[in-house]
Amino acid sequence: MSRFLIITVVVLVGLLALFLSAMNSTQVEIELAFARLRSPLGVALIVAFTLGLLGGLFWQAKWIAQLLNERGRLRRALRLAESKARRESEAA
Repeated sequence: MSRFLIITVVVLVGLLALFLSAMNSTQVEIELAFARLRSPLGVALIVAFTLGLLGGLFWQAKWIAQLLNERGRLRRALRLAESKARRESEAA
């Protein structure tokens, strides 16, 4: 079910991108720091959206990695505290 949903979403996004680029065929000039490009407006919008999406994913990946690191640290601290409590209860 999940695979079907993912494939459906990818196909719908692809169709939306195709529709967007077909409806915005006006040529625009994009000036980057190192080059000047001419592209249809629809393609420029899709590229900008994709780059923003990828940038957000990379930022989220860094944040998730930090959370996983903290989770590992907390699990180790919990194991230490549990073993200490177990030793103290056995000694009493």
